[in-house]
Amino acid sequence: MSNMKQYVNDILDLVSKRDPDQAHFKNTVEEVLTSVVPLLEKHPEYKAHKILERMIEPERVISFRVPWVDDKGEIQVNRGYRVQMSSAMGPYKGGLRFHPSVSLDILKFLAFEQVFKNALTGLPIGGGKGGSDFDPHGKSDNEVMKFCQSFMTELYRHIGLNVDVPAGDIGVGGREIGYLFGQYKRIRDSYDAGVLTGKRVDFWGSLTRTEATGYGLLYFVKNMLDAKGIDLKGKTVVVSGAGNVATYAIEKAQEYGAKVVTCSDSSGYIYDPNGIDLAALKDIKEVRRARIKEYITTHPNAEYHEGCRGVWSIPCDVALPCATQDEIDLDSAKLLVENGVKAVGEGANMPSTLEAIAYFKTHHVLFAPAKAANAGGVAVSALEMSQNSERLQWTFEEVDGRLKGIMENIYKNSKKNAELYADPDDLVAGANITAFAQVADVMLAQGLV
Repeated sequence: MSNMKQYVNDILDLVSKRDPDQAHFKNTVEEVLTSVVPLLEKHPEYKAHKILERMIEPERVISFRVPWVDDKGEIQVNRGYRVQMSSAMGPYKGGLRFHPSVSLDILKFLAFEQVFKNALTGLPIGGGKGGSDFDPHGKSDNEVMKFCQSFMTELYRHIGLNVDVPAGDIGVGGREIGYLFGQYKRIRDSYDAGVLTGKRVDFWGSLTRTEATGYGLLYFVKNMLDAKGIDLKGKTVVVSGAGNVATYAIEKAQEYGAKVVTCSDSSGYIYDPNGIDLAALKDIKEVRRARIKEYITTHPNAEYHEGCRGVWSIPCDVALPCATQDEIDLDSAKLLVENGVKAVGEGANMPSTLEAIAYFKTHHVLFAPAKAANAGGVAVSALEMSQNSERLQWTFEEVDGRLKGIMENIYKNSKKNAELYADPDDLVAGANITAFAQVADVMLAQGLV
């Protein structure tokens, strides 16, 4: 075993000993650090300056209680978090997630990923993540507002234009961002538009932000397929999820001429052999906030199946996991390969387990890793910050054009470093090495902080 491989193994042991209950965090640390060994061997100064030991430790972790009163007049108490992982490249930047599964483990994993994803964009943003175990599903607008106001009453003291700029994530859309921003503005008595991104366009959000992650995913995947001479037109695509990422991944895939046959939510999935009716999906999820099962009431040829993992049993050319972490395990990966999948593009944050990724690699499936392929959302969030600083609003076409260019550059840089340090098709290693080198070099320049 090489000196640097042993060094990485020692770091992974350290993570396990310090936080034995944080499996998701350890997995993402392992995924990044094992792939950058060739870079470490060429740059021993990273070890000498304890770059890895510093990277795995958040600069700050904030935990707080969130009390609020529901519509029945009963007091509820949730737990809130903000993990400020790294400010080496700029203000902490990353979403807020409201979901019962939120824990410190999940948020540290997401924050660690965010640092490198944000570095890949080439924009001046660090990495962080936050949220709460509050579940907005089934809550009234009034209850969501009260929770958001209580959450921001604590969070406001830890964020700012040049400190930490949160955005949305699972369970935090335009409604929640609006309530959070309103409370921040009230407490601070200042119209700091750039303190939150993902805002509605009429109070200085960015055009294209809603579509950004889904569109960006397809821009990256198209670059990956084009390099192999594969045309998306006419290909069968399976998509998981039914939120912004999935919806606009479906929209862009259909624009490219692909046939998308699935979508899902937390209760089950739809299979429509005629292709997903995007207008119906948007009505169900964006207008009525209903369950995906309602799709079959107006589409008799479609099928609804309970549970989500079954979506990966549908034969396809391209799979786009856009729901949540760990949704493609080894068994799902085997099903996809058996049914002829040619490419996988991660729209969610680490939706494939390490075992699944290894299986795709050994079976020569083109693989677009999350930190590269789903960076479009945070890229446009950073562009929203720029527009807010200028007190200007760019056109949809201008933002979309910038997004397309950013995703193309992420692909090119990832591909270049894959060819230099690993297998030419190993975009996981290519993206990790690209991002790691950017962050590590800046950390060296800024000294021991």
